[in-house]
Order: sequence, then C-alpha cells, then structure tokens
Amino acid sequence: MLSQILLILLGFVLLIKGADWLVSGSTQLAKKYGVSDLIIGLTIVAFGTSAPELIVNTLASYQDHPEIVFGNVIGSNNFNLFIILGLVGVILPVSVQSGMVWKEIPLSFLATALLLFLANDWLLGGEPTLSNTDAFLLLLVFGAFLFYMFRQMKSESAQPETYSSGSSAKIWLLIGAGLTGLIAGGKLVVDHSVLLAESLGMSERVIGLTIVAAGTSLPELVTSVVAALKKNSDIAIGNIIGSNIFNLLLILSVSGLISPIPFQPDFNREIYLLLGGTLFLFLAMFMGKRKKLDRWEAAVLLLVYLVYTWWLVVEH
Repeated sequence: MLSQILLILLGFVLLIKGADWLVSGSTQLAKKYGVSDLIIGLTIVAFGTSAPELIVNTLASYQDHPEIVFGNVIGSNNFNLFIILGLVGVILPVSVQSGMVWKEIPLSFLATALLLFLANDWLLGGEPTLSNTDAFLLLLVFGAFLFYMFRQMKSESAQPETYSSGSSAKIWLLIGAGLTGLIAGGKLVVDHSVLLAESLGMSERVIGLTIVAAGTSLPELVTSVVAALKKNSDIAIGNIIGSNIFNLLLILSVSGLISPIPFQPDFNREIYLLLGGTLFLFLAMFMGKRKKLDRWEAAVLLLVYLVYTWWLVVEH
C-alpha cells in the first residue's frame, strides 16, 4: 500500500511539472511568433492547468475506468470551487468583474446542468451513459464558448520576440518534457489509484472524487493562491471558473469520444453539490459587498466541502 501511495505522489509530481513545462514552452513558442498575452492566457495557460485532468481522464477512459473519469472531473470541479476558491477568499476577499458574474459563472452552472441531463439519459430513458453523441455535444458547446471568448477580445498585436540560436531547441525540449511528464504521471496516478482502491476496499468512485481529484487540481491551487497573495483577484477566480468550464466541456467530451462512459447515478449527489456551490457563488455577488466574495462566504465554501468529505469517507 505504501508503495502505491508513493507512486501516486510521484505521478502527481510528474503531472504538475509536466504541466508547468508544457505551459512554459508553449508560452515561449507563442511569444516567438507574436501571439498576444491575452490569447496565451485564454488558451495555453487555461489548457495547461487542466492538462493533468485531461491526461488522467484519457488514460482512464481508454483503460475502462469510468468511475475515475467522472470522479476526477466532478471531484476536481468541487475541489476548485469549494477548497481553492474558499482558501483564496479567506486570504483575500475576491472582487469579480461584472462580465464573469453574468457570463462565465452562469455558463459553468449551465455546463454542470447539461452534464447532469446528458449522463443520466433523462430524455431517452436508457442506461445512464455519456455516449459519443453526448460527448460531441459537449465539445460543440466548448467550441461555441471559445468562439464567443475570441469574439469578445479586443484585437491586440504583439511583436515577435528575438531569441538566441539555441532557444528554439530549448522551447521544443520543454514542450517534449512536459508532454512526457504528463503522460508518465497520468499513467502512474490511474494505475496505482485503482490498485490503492482495491487494497483499501474503497470504490474507484471515492478514490477518483478525493485523491485523484485533489492531485490533478494542484496546478489550479498553486496558481490561484499565488495570485491571491499578489492581490490579483481576476487571475485567482478566472483560473478556477475557467478550469471548471474546461473540465466539463473539453475533458469529459474527449473522454466520451474515446469510448462511451457508463455513468453511476451515485455521482448525481456530487453534481448537485457542484450546482449548489456555483449558485451560492453567483448569489454571493449580491450579498454584502456587491461583486465580491467576502471572507465569511469563502469560509462557508470551505466548511461545506470539509463536511461533505467527512461524510463521503465515513459512508464508505
């Protein structure tokens, strides 16, 4: 059991470093060709912090571990919203731009509701499954979201940066090392999380919702806490809400396109928790100081998640 835990921790280290190297190399490559910081932030950095979830879910879907697939995404989103945003809000009351209050937060809520509807097959009344068609629909919504974001951006121009002769090789080495770290780390996490679940007599669902979800959310945790300490509320909350949208619309769609994923209705409780937390965040924008997550509201998020985790572990 100890060796499995150590190998899972090693997998998390590889995932985090892999994501860091991938973001660093990709950002340098984008700057070399004159891509603006705004586009880099929207695409490369957002994708980079979600890369661990993507790799873990791709491998879990390919190896037929549906509980890890759903547990990782739903658990990561709950961890992002309740723990990371809760910690950030306790450190620094989070000011939220009007656009995020009325657009990104509601979109995160609607994406969660769409997953609940599609995975339970409430329309057709069949076996609860995220089918290839469901996954394609999620991907279409994600494409529409990206198109909308690009349309909203003001056109910016950036001058390509000059690099020394050896810098191109360094950039591609960073990207290659990042992808290698992500793949190796993802395989270690999936394989040994399954073995750990078996040795502890716990379901893959619980392992996915707790250990795997928390581990793959570490990049978001570090990014948002550092942003809060630097008093940058936009990055702190934007990273969390953006990551949740990526997880629901992109990562689950990729997982479902690899193969249809059987859905356990037991996950509905965690989806309702995510819906409730997102709704609470939206309503918090109109309680106390407007468009701000106050410390007491952030503390409520933390408390709810701690009670939920205690209940989940005791139940099993």
